Amino acid sequence: MIIYYTDSDNFEARVASIDNLHEIKDAIWIDLYCPNREEEKKVEQLLGFEMPSREEMREIEFSSRLYKVNNTLFMTAMMIADSESETPLHDAVTFILTNRQLITLRYIEPQAIRFFAQRLKKIDCEHRQPANLLIDLLDASIDRLADTLELVGRRLEEFSGKVLLKPSSEKSIRGIHVKIDYQAFLRQIGMNGDLNTKVRESLVTFNRLMIFLGQTANARINNELQSKMSTLSEDIRSLSDYVTFLSNKVNFLLDATLGLVTIEQNNIIKIFSIAAVIFLPPTLIASIYGMNFHVMPELSWRWGYPVALCLLVVSAWLPYKFFKLKKWL
Repeated sequence: MIIYYTDSDNFEARVASIDNLHEIKDAIWIDLYCPNREEEKKVEQLLGFEMPSREEMREIEFSSRLYKVNNTLFMTAMMIADSESETPLHDAVTFILTNRQLITLRYIEPQAIRFFAQRLKKIDCEHRQPANLLIDLLDASIDRLADTLELVGRRLEEFSGKVLLKPSSEKSIRGIHVKIDYQAFLRQIGMNGDLNTKVRESLVTFNRLMIFLGQTANARINNELQSKMSTLSEDIRSLSDYVTFLSNKVNFLLDATLGLVTIEQNNIIKIFSIAAVIFLPPTLIASIYGMNFHVMPELSWRWGYPVALCLLVVSAWLPYKFFKLKKWL
């Protein structure tokens, strides 16, 4: 799908058909969303340069993601879509900057691009230049990454309260005891740790993009844009520090949860061990009097059965009392 925006229609989004692509020549921003090969070829013929393929966009080499052909800049960064879902998408998005247009090539739908498209009408006419639009789009993308990190931070804080604030594996909700599902906690912590890693990779690619843009587009960037780029670079550095903090917190919560699981397992094993010790003396007494020998004086004793029962109870009660005194129970 080919979406384009022009000044003449006050930045209203329009979809270009494959048979009528001449309309995009006057567009300031061309957004290629999941284009097929035929659409890519038509756009390449119209714009006069070759766009990177999806395989080239996913390459991790610096020279494959950031390069310049004539006066056209090709910059690829990793972006996140559906960050609030259980299966966030993480894919490459290419920004192409020419003297007349900004072109984006993407196969996911990041919320940053959707929010930026909604804000286009509020941009002043003097700032409706390709370089300005690119910087504003990068600003929106970094803001969205910050929102994603805030979401991860809130989730981890919630997990900390659920896992660490209660010493027991059970919690009371309206008088009902609910068992903590540590397996679900580990899965949720791992998912948020993976999302945090995706944000880290995106920040690294955006940082490289900003450096490349500042080195190759000096003629198109005025002092105002240069100041804004410096602010974005500072934001990226601060967010990178916060990503490191969240990574450490994820590792801490994983270790703490696994430690609590180990404690629960040890408690269960301890209960079985104590139960075995408590019932060992009664089992010994019952085994003795269960032997079938002819000469056993207690078998003919009138009070033998009640005394044996008392011995069974006392032999079980004494180890139990000993464990209570030692506070092992």
